[in-house]
Amino acid sequence: MAKPNPVVHFEMGYLDGARMAKFYQAVFGWETKDMGAGMGGYILVHTTNTDGQGMVLTPGTINGGFYQKSDDPLSHAPSVVVSVDDIKAAMDDVVNNGGKLLGVMTATGERTMELQMIPGVGLWMSCQDTEGNRFSMIQP
Repeated sequence: MAKPNPVVHFEMGYLDGARMAKFYQAVFGWETKDMGAGMGGYILVHTTNTDGQGMVLTPGTINGGFYQKSDDPLSHAPSVVVSVDDIKAAMDDVVNNGGKLLGVMTATGERTMELQMIPGVGLWMSCQDTEGNRFSMIQP
């Protein structure tokens, strides 16, 4: 049996980034870092202690991020990010097993099926499973 691919990150949307950050800092003590306009207003959150590279120190814990919600209903539900060794093979597996590739939303609000390179992190693609759940895959 092949090794399972772990969930390594979660994502949720926000309407007001500052309000969201204040909420999660106050309620759970999460640290937030706004990645700025160049990263589409993405806000990283640390839910657990991390090393100098932002990697979790406690096995089994994950960090996450928040993105600006859009009019696209797919942006409204939380999702998880699964780490894969070969993202192109995993994309084929998604499609061959009844899922869909959702691609990447561009700054102009259009979708592209191009893999997105997240600097210092890896290749990323958004997908949908057979039940309509959105998830992402990343090849570090």
